[in-house]
Amino acid sequence: MGAQTPRTPTMTISISIVGAPVACSEGVKDAWRDIAAWVAGQLHGRFGEAISVCYFDLFDQYCPPLPPGAQLPYVLVNGEEFSSGGKISVAGLRARVEALVLDAIETQESGQIVVMQ
Repeated sequence: MGAQTPRTPTMTISISIVGAPVACSEGVKDAWRDIAAWVAGQLHGRFGEAISVCYFDLFDQYCPPLPPGAQLPYVLVNGEEFSSGGKISVAGLRARVEALVLDAIETQESGQIVVMQ
């Protein structure tokens, strides 16, 4: 029997970032939207189309519900809370996405761990 070629699972990981415009002396700034776009660029550079990053204004009709006590920016990965308040950690998001990909590979390969390089 020949060697099997490891398969990469087909998946899309959804990252949702919830923020809000901030009023300041120069007017209204949408800094969280700009940061979300930068985060998306960083993650797309590493994971390509396997990542979907969506920004939601807190007052958008389709904004995901926030739990009591949540702070902005509120970040979800595949619908699960990743962070609430503070800075958005690209390194932390990258590690979470890599863990999800590894979990998917382990599941797909029925116990064989395939490390993607």
